[in-house]
Amino acid sequence: MSGTTRSSTPTRRRTKATGTKASVETPPTETPPGENQPSEVERERAQRFYRQMLFIRRFEERAQRAYTQALIGGYCHLNLGEEAAIAGLMDELRPEDYLFTNYREHGYALARGIDPNAVMAELFGRVDGVSKGWGGSMHMFDVSHRLLGGYGIVGGQLPIATGAALALQYKGADEIVMCTMGDGTVAIGAFHESLNLASLWDLPIVFVIINNGLGMGTPVAHSSALPDLYRRGDAYRIESARVDGMNPDIVASATATAVDVARGGRPYLLEVVTERLKGHSVVDPAKYRSGDEAARLKGVDPVRAYAQHLTAIGVHDAESIAQLDAEVLREVDAVAAFAAASEFPDTSTLFDYTYASPVPNDSRRLPGDALYPAAPIVGGAA
Repeated sequence: MSGTTRSSTPTRRRTKATGTKASVETPPTETPPGENQPSEVERERAQRFYRQMLFIRRFEERAQRAYTQALIGGYCHLNLGEEAAIAGLMDELRPEDYLFTNYREHGYALARGIDPNAVMAELFGRVDGVSKGWGGSMHMFDVSHRLLGGYGIVGGQLPIATGAALALQYKGADEIVMCTMGDGTVAIGAFHESLNLASLWDLPIVFVIINNGLGMGTPVAHSSALPDLYRRGDAYRIESARVDGMNPDIVASATATAVDVARGGRPYLLEVVTERLKGHSVVDPAKYRSGDEAARLKGVDPVRAYAQHLTAIGVHDAESIAQLDAEVLREVDAVAAFAAASEFPDTSTLFDYTYASPVPNDSRRLPGDALYPAAPIVGGAA
């Protein structure tokens, strides 16, 4: 798949200037930079995209290794194969925009500008982590970068992200919300409720479906009666599109359209089609994939494909690609060393971030602690 497919259903868009609604067709997506003579701006962006994709790839590979070394606990879901999608999506957000995502969010945290040391330290469960070591892989949270999760419950981020968009509307702010999710999320009730309210209330939010073809081990075609997931926006009169998620230029172009619609006061649904190069999580051997499917995946690596593209247009050559890879590997080694040297959080801080403000009678009972204090012994031995 290449390029962008758009819903044929016209949708209403509210303009900020007049507050009126009109049926409009989605404008065509700009084509990505061609193979001949990229401009200086295109060269700079291509170099930025590739470095970011490569850093996410090497970071995730190091996280995978650390998990097998028992340095990372709990669940660990990697963005291997989704690097181009992340780079293109995040490039179109402003620093003041808000991002809500699911449990496969390491790459988003990095692309949002969070210190890689803090991201890796969080994976290691250390006090220098972005969530003080208490969130782990699935619960990155950084208000300063407006990444508001990291949610372990499938679809748990959607109602909260929709509420955040409502808050921005009340404030009259120019910021928007982007809410990403996996393809398996579209079947749950919160997806439909959130899209319905976002459309009814003209909320400034971009819903992004990262469709990597599998909900854990189930193909989308076996779990969704409508495999064209972007078309679910039609039921709520939301503009929507499906885009090739293996090329960051194409993703960024489609995201620019979606973000423009959201800033104009209407929600947007964007389906980004990617590949998941490994199992659902680090511990998933992906035995549900056939030999032919496993062989096919070896030929669809977005990082390698983009490197070949940049070589073809003269932005990089084999030597500069190798030098950049070595540089990134050294950076990731330093990040892992920082995480390993960080201290574990003290158990006394376990409940410090359960509530934003003090709550009367909140439980701070640790596993194994008695539910009630032991009753005093009356009397004594006879």
